[in-house]
Amino acid sequence: MERIWLKNYPPGVPHEIDPNQYSSLTDMMESAFRAHGDSPFSVCMDRWMSYKELDELSKALGAWLQNQGLEPGSRVAIMLPNLPQFAVTMAAILRAGYTCVNVNPLYTARELKHQLKDSGACAIVILENFAATLQEVIEDTAVQHVVLASIGDLLGPWYGRWMTFAVRHLAKMVPEFELPLTGARQVIPFKKVIAQGRQLNLKPSVQTLDDTAFLQYTGGTTGLSKGAVLTHRNIVAAMLQAEGWFTPALSSVGDLRKINSIAALPLYHIFALTLCLLAIRQGSHLTLVPNPRDFGKFIEVLKQRPFHMLPGVNTLFNALMQHPMFKTIDFSSLMLTQAGGMAASEGTAKSWQAATGSPMIEGWGMSETCAIGTNNPVTQKHFSGNIGLPLPSIDIAIKDDDGHSLPVGSSGEICIRGPNVMWGYYKQPEENAKTFTADGFMRTGDVGIMDSEGFTRIVDRKKDMIIVSGFNVFPSELENVISTCPGVVECAVIGIADSMQGETIKVFVVRNDPMLTEEAVSRFCHDNLTGYKRPKYIEFRDELPKSNVGKILRRELRSQK
Repeated sequence: MERIWLKNYPPGVPHEIDPNQYSSLTDMMESAFRAHGDSPFSVCMDRWMSYKELDELSKALGAWLQNQGLEPGSRVAIMLPNLPQFAVTMAAILRAGYTCVNVNPLYTARELKHQLKDSGACAIVILENFAATLQEVIEDTAVQHVVLASIGDLLGPWYGRWMTFAVRHLAKMVPEFELPLTGARQVIPFKKVIAQGRQLNLKPSVQTLDDTAFLQYTGGTTGLSKGAVLTHRNIVAAMLQAEGWFTPALSSVGDLRKINSIAALPLYHIFALTLCLLAIRQGSHLTLVPNPRDFGKFIEVLKQRPFHMLPGVNTLFNALMQHPMFKTIDFSSLMLTQAGGMAASEGTAKSWQAATGSPMIEGWGMSETCAIGTNNPVTQKHFSGNIGLPLPSIDIAIKDDDGHSLPVGSSGEICIRGPNVMWGYYKQPEENAKTFTADGFMRTGDVGIMDSEGFTRIVDRKKDMIIVSGFNVFPSELENVISTCPGVVECAVIGIADSMQGETIKVFVVRNDPMLTEEAVSRFCHDNLTGYKRPKYIEFRDELPKSNVGKILRRELRSQK
């Protein structure tokens, strides 16, 4: 197909990337550790970690995992916020020859149970703050090894001990839990695992670019999340594509090892994960922000040292600007404000550029594409309102329902093909058959129009998916859960526009118990759904609009809202 977008690539951006320069993602990391050993990798709460330390710590954890007898390719779950332990664990799992299963630390027991069971994870590295949730479900999973991390494990002997004490006993952020439960399961502290692993040798793992590196879970149209199978090739390609695209914005730094990227987005999310791996390749460093919702502390972090790259979602940028201390931040070193995860609003983008001098560059992608599929040129001076051009080695086609490509200017489903696109969904052959076209494109569910210059604009969403602050929410999942609330006969979930979050959630409920209240439904949702999935609005109805065959018509509810 003709790549009409290439004529608008900024100078210096390659048309193609070559993932085959590495034999695996692990090969890339090993090369980076050799090249950048003395350089800083991350800073968290003013405690620095070098690439040499990341190398040694991940080698120890990887050796320990191998010593537990895990089979090659075994799935190991990571349930950690943006702490130094995350990168150590991720690198350890990959270097040991296993597959990473990223888990949202704020998941409820129901959500965690599904992901652990579906992935077949046999081990998990988890922050103790979330151990009570694991306790509720571990007996129903294949997890045999629990590595229990504390917040201060890698923050130094004195400060780390103080932070762990403060979180446990002063802030009381670690709910009571009791692990292990029954059987042969073992629970062992993170620091003890590292100590034991240092006495062991990490055996080289035989991996190829076609082996699975991550199971990245995403919302499911059937109500259950699905694991996108991301290979080493997918991740390496995405990393090289992002590097090629960002080069014009960052080249003036000269030595890329000097780049400081702000890691406020959760590292378990594909957007932040890809940028973390890009930092490893380049030898640059990350400023880790464990809780970006504490905007006062977040701003204090931004004020501490110059930063060059700030990835975020529209809600993050908006909330920062609303804070009274925002104007005290020095943005003179900021070279790239990268927006993604949800649609960026023109109002937020204009306000951000006026306040910081940095244009907000919007991109588009999904877990299934290893984050960025299209992006606006980083040389752009003003907000465009579209999702930009396909990155190197990526093809975008606008197709009809039969999989036929449509002419430029036509409205149809945005379909994507490239080395960054997932292999498929884990153990979902029927879903995979529906997802991919005969010529190898993946259907995204977004409806868009490509213009004659190769820029694409999203005009609608084919699926009923809701995007809340950059997180995908599928109404069917929420409806399946809320329908089990005592007193609920049936329900329907829609997304409605929200100036802060992009979209927020509303549920319409038909009840057979007149005593059922909004508060009771809200409590039920709180117990069974993680924060961004909980409805903000609850409305009782006597009946819901339906088609002739009894299908609930969400579109009618959206028009009535």
